[in-house]
Amino acid sequence: SLMSGLAALDAKTSSRLGIITVTYYLWTTFVAVIVGIIMVSIIHPGGAAQKESTEEGGKPIMSSADALLDLIRNMFPANLVEATFKQYRTRNIPIVKSNKASSESTTHRIIIYGVQDENGSNVQNFALDITPPPEVIYKSEPGTSDGMNVLGIVIFSATMGIMLGRMGNSGIPLVSFCQCLNESVMKIVAVAVWYFPFGIVFLIAGKILEMDDPSAIGKKLGFYAITVVCGLVVHGLFILPMMYFFITKKNPIVFIRGILQALLIALATSSSSATLPITFKCLLENNHVDRRIARFVLPVGATINMDGTALYEAVAAIFIAQVNNYELDFGQIITI
Repeated sequence: SLMSGLAALDAKTSSRLGIITVTYYLWTTFVAVIVGIIMVSIIHPGGAAQKESTEEGGKPIMSSADALLDLIRNMFPANLVEATFKQYRTRNIPIVKSNKASSESTTHRIIIYGVQDENGSNVQNFALDITPPPEVIYKSEPGTSDGMNVLGIVIFSATMGIMLGRMGNSGIPLVSFCQCLNESVMKIVAVAVWYFPFGIVFLIAGKILEMDDPSAIGKKLGFYAITVVCGLVVHGLFILPMMYFFITKKNPIVFIRGILQALLIALATSSSSATLPITFKCLLENNHVDRRIARFVLPVGATINMDGTALYEAVAAIFIAQVNNYELDFGQIITI
């Protein structure tokens, strides 16, 4: 879809459209983060939570540099076929640092208590040998994780589409093939839509059955969930429609009514990629958006426009700090 859409645009139009699209997505993501920070500061969900007495051991946290480099590597996949089901991800391998000193020098004996005999002359001491834990360092190694490398596929498809558009008549056969393939996939999706209600019911039921104690989990994360939902409601039902109204001078309710089916599928699946075909169908058939614009904007948006993710991650960072009674200064909030 992206290839055929960009192939139908000239180079000047595609570059201008790309700049506008990326700028809009970055701006809405920034606004979503601001909304999340404001909501978590007002509701203060961490104040209603209690700190756990035990802490779970987690996996090593990936550094920001590794995450950024992984993002850049995924933009240029080495194998397009592998990119459909795998993506690059740096793995942190724990390595126990060997101690050259002897075990006797690292082991400390501590006397716990002493017991006297019947005469009170001899005292038998009971001691405990304590060995400090070994030092563990993490080594970064290249690896992969399951999941489609959407970013790499989008970059390749966009590049191929722009090049096909510049090739003129010689690129028409491949463009026609992409258009036919896209139309056939859309017809398959139109049939699969009728089975979505059954799948959604079992998806929700499976998640509920996986919970050991739903009431305890709901009580623990209830305030956090309320904060995130309030932020999403403010961002999705007020800010974005206001932006749509001021930019287009049109009624946002009419536009939202046209994509209501895609919104419901997105709510049930929690996946931008899974909702992408339905969003195409809604925009083209209900809202009558230009097919070339939709083919370019939607795949890019499904990859980089993560307003909800940005909002709840900002809320989660401040929520964890509130639970642990850690006060964040203004600079740390700006960093978030």
